[in-house]
Amino acid sequence: MASKKHTTKITYKSIAQSLAKDYKKSLTEYIWNGFDANATHVSINFQSNELGFLHGLNIIDNGAGIDMKTIEDTFGNFLDSQKKVSNVDNGLIKGKSGKGRFSFINFCTHATWKTTFKENLNYLSYNILLSKDSLPHFETTNNVSSKNGVSGTTVEFYNFFDLSASHLDAQDFFDFITSEFGWYLYLNNNTGYSVTINGKKIDFNDVIDYPISEKFSFNGHDFDITFIKWKRNIGDKYYFYFLNDDLKIVDKQHTSFNNKTKDFHHSVYISSKYFDSFTRMYQKPDVQTLIDLGNNNNDNTFKALIKYLNKIVGDQEKLFIRNLKADELISNFKKHAVFPKFRNNAYDKIREKDLEAVVKEIYCLSPKIFQGLKVPQSKTLIGFLNLLLDSEQRENIITILESLIDISDEERIELASILKDTKISHITALISELKSRFNTVSILKTLVFKLEKFTNERDHIQKVIENNYWLFGEQYHLVSADVNFETSLNNYLAFIEQSKKDKTILSTKSKLKRPDIFIARKIHSNEIINDEYSVEENIIVELKRPSIIIGKEQFDQIEEYIRFILAQPEFNGELRRWKLILVGKSVDDWIIDKYESQSSKGKKFLVEKVRNYEIYAFKWDDIFRIFEIRHNHLIQNLEFKDDIIQAILAEFKDKELPAILTRTAVT
Repeated sequence: MASKKHTTKITYKSIAQSLAKDYKKSLTEYIWNGFDANATHVSINFQSNELGFLHGLNIIDNGAGIDMKTIEDTFGNFLDSQKKVSNVDNGLIKGKSGKGRFSFINFCTHATWKTTFKENLNYLSYNILLSKDSLPHFETTNNVSSKNGVSGTTVEFYNFFDLSASHLDAQDFFDFITSEFGWYLYLNNNTGYSVTINGKKIDFNDVIDYPISEKFSFNGHDFDITFIKWKRNIGDKYYFYFLNDDLKIVDKQHTSFNNKTKDFHHSVYISSKYFDSFTRMYQKPDVQTLIDLGNNNNDNTFKALIKYLNKIVGDQEKLFIRNLKADELISNFKKHAVFPKFRNNAYDKIREKDLEAVVKEIYCLSPKIFQGLKVPQSKTLIGFLNLLLDSEQRENIITILESLIDISDEERIELASILKDTKISHITALISELKSRFNTVSILKTLVFKLEKFTNERDHIQKVIENNYWLFGEQYHLVSADVNFETSLNNYLAFIEQSKKDKTILSTKSKLKRPDIFIARKIHSNEIINDEYSVEENIIVELKRPSIIIGKEQFDQIEEYIRFILAQPEFNGELRRWKLILVGKSVDDWIIDKYESQSSKGKKFLVEKVRNYEIYAFKWDDIFRIFEIRHNHLIQNLEFKDDIIQAILAEFKDKELPAILTRTAVT
């Protein structure tokens, strides 16, 4: 059959101005055209020489082909007919035949379509030829019967410019195609849809972090909803995509979460027969017009759908923030010293945890509160929150936030619930910690005062203290417990210097001595007072069984420890501060005299102070009394209210509480 020339009803200029300029976007047009023709498989194939020069590129699909009878509507009208029958002008390309066929002019001069379609019981094949120089004209040739009995289209491109094999072989091209078609391949996963590039199959799992599928029904309409969280950004905006029953996009709408939370890359795809006849209205029409239009974005079904979709995205955003972004926010705040400095004790740790919990929940509720703030502004906001959490004014946090952002009634109720829950959680955590500590002290009292003949250091007291060394300071790190000095001092260096070094080998026999408890801490710059330049504070505790009365012999033993330590060049710097503590049931007159000799130093229980070390001697009763004084202070800081007390007591129902807590609750 002789060739036939056709003329489109448009100009070359209008074609060029309407097309995507990027080669990646241009090539996706041809893939979408294949799927628009009901293809299940589309492949991109290219060949090149060793220099990367393209000498072949084609895109093959197994779709229905291009019916010869509709050639004027597809290649000829260039979307004009679609514009006339629809008032939906939303910029969508997917599902609109015609436009993408001319995209080749961005990277080559000629394109040929070799297409086969079914007409009645026969298959017909013909070619469509387009040339950049001859647009808006196109030519059809070789209209013949096909003996293969298979429909489909192959688009071949020739005479390339601004496009080489390196472009098509690059990872970013593969990633772009994956991002463009990942959702479509996922939705059609059960029917085996595929896209390949030189035989390599696109895998939607490469770009989809996770999908969530739900169903929604309203007014007799059923909707299949797929929320997709992307692993990376796939565009500058996030949309709800509305698909008809053939999974063709008929409309889209921004989600209400565009740019709200960093890295929350998402899309939502909603398919339903409802969208087979759907009209996008940009102005609300009168009631009669609404009835005549049928399904549209102003009817009650669509409004109910949008409300449901917003809830899905909102829930997923909160989950994303809580599981990932909130921890990043807290870490960043701590890195830039936005959080107030909390001391390393039980009460302050729980206060810090309380503040973190509230900040995380507020961030989940409204991320924009913390976005775009400079460090001083962040410090001010977090400082206010911390002050209110430490007072009985927690509820005023809502008032402060309302002055910064718009909070809906639902968000207000949710935030009030969060503040109440975190307060109860805060107090419950502290009570649990206090209960545990009172139990520990109770065990020690029993060992020391009631089981004196049975108790020894290594098997009993040692085991309790190494798990509860907070008795000698909240802020310390356990370096070692009942191991030899060589191991202890190597552990110490690893902790202080925070790096792996060759093991230090000590040469004297004294290295085999085993201090009971060795704890240490680094001193922060804001803790340095006057001319004190110590950068570490280290404590060695020597525990004595109840039957031993602490005297000169025990003093000599622990002084020998410090003399040994200071004899080692790795540990004898003047900036290291050392405390050595003896603990026993009682002390003799020699120790009491030492107390008197050191009284001018103003430090209780001090028996020796030389250079950068101090030696103390405590009776167990002293340790227990100090514990009670400190922890009474913690309980006073709780500032209980009656309703909170009752909530806590209810939670601890049928569990034993320390008497001091129940006394506090009653008073």
